[in-house]
Amino acid sequence: MKIALSGYGKMGREVEKAATARNHAIVARLDNAHDWEVYQQDVQKADVVIDFSQPDVVVDVIKRCFELQIPVVTGTTGWYGSLDELTILCRQKNATLFYAPNFSMGVHVFFNMNQILARLMNQVGGYKVKVRETHHIHKLDQPSGTAIRIADDIVRNIDSLDSWVNEKTKDPDKLPVLSKRKGEVTGTHKVIYSSGADKIELTHKAENRSGFALGALAAAVFVQNKQGVFTMSDLLNY
Repeated sequence: MKIALSGYGKMGREVEKAATARNHAIVARLDNAHDWEVYQQDVQKADVVIDFSQPDVVVDVIKRCFELQIPVVTGTTGWYGSLDELTILCRQKNATLFYAPNFSMGVHVFFNMNQILARLMNQVGGYKVKVRETHHIHKLDQPSGTAIRIADDIVRNIDSLDSWVNEKTKDPDKLPVLSKRKGEVTGTHKVIYSSGADKIELTHKAENRSGFALGALAAAVFVQNKQGVFTMSDLLNY
């Protein structure tokens, strides 16, 4: 494949390393709006754009890809308030969008385990549940997209909860999602159920960024010759 990288930070470089090791070609490296103008001809050679940019620019990146008729795979989070708008636009343009809050295959196993555990705990009672997530200090959105997915799945499966909040709370109807930004932590997510008698913990810890890069490449291969909006559930057939 010929790949254009949108966002040439740590994840962009990780994708580049994984892509070149698998004989894919990087035809453009784009880190701002000026790069998109200067290297547009190179971008138009791409089979896919893989985006790990920033929440404040990713919507414009996705719209550019729609206009250029190039599939876009994005792991940027913090923009999902625009998802409905972009889904409609994607269909109007016969374009292709693949988005995921986390491209790690292990995290998607974790998502399934989280849903199963929530359904089991819903039948037990007597436990308080919370979500903790820790990321590096450079991550701008809070909570993480992965933590939001975890929290949404818990709320959906536990009858006593009606929503989540990104803070500590004593409200029994609210699920606390606690965020921490520390050093260069790649990403740790933890679900904790506690009672007066015991504690149950479900944890996913990313040791490095390579799993995210490999998942993004798998998504890039998946979207070739497809139109529409896709997620990891489509890729993994969950």
